[in-house]
Amino acid sequence: MLTVSSVSDVELQLAIVREAAAKTQRWIKAHEGEPLALLRALKFEAVGCHPIANHALNVIEQINQTFTYAVALEAARELLVLHPDAGGFHLAPGAHASQPLDVMSVRDGLVGAETFAAVKPNNNSKLNGDLKKLAGRLEVHRYVFFASPLYPQLARQPQLEQDGIHVWSVVV
Repeated sequence: MLTVSSVSDVELQLAIVREAAAKTQRWIKAHEGEPLALLRALKFEAVGCHPIANHALNVIEQINQTFTYAVALEAARELLVLHPDAGGFHLAPGAHASQPLDVMSVRDGLVGAETFAAVKPNNNSKLNGDLKKLAGRLEVHRYVFFASPLYPQLARQPQLEQDGIHVWSVVV
């Protein structure tokens, strides 16, 4: 779990994410050989690294984890502005998270959010699943934040909202 209490905390964590991406980019640039061998290595070999913890993993998983963390960090950036009384935010995005929601306020019960990145917010019913999950939650303020090329700006998306849950697009 990661905790951010300020925009500078968010920037620091995003710099760590960018450095992990740069490390993998350097590996790809240095790779020579048969193109299918490169793709095989990207998918199956631990030639990439986790965007926050910096341990080795395959690049496909690095891509997924990178955008999972980037969206959660951008959500936290916006939530720090919207809820300065939250005491900061705990982030634990992903399937193996150590808390019930991807983003939760340090001040218990105030803010909860789910986050994701997808080509379209409706892919795999991700948006609907997150809205359903949050509908049963008791936090005072509930959000879904997502990144999608179809929504290339930081903006609230009221047309996607339901049950009092605010939906925002972010840019990563």
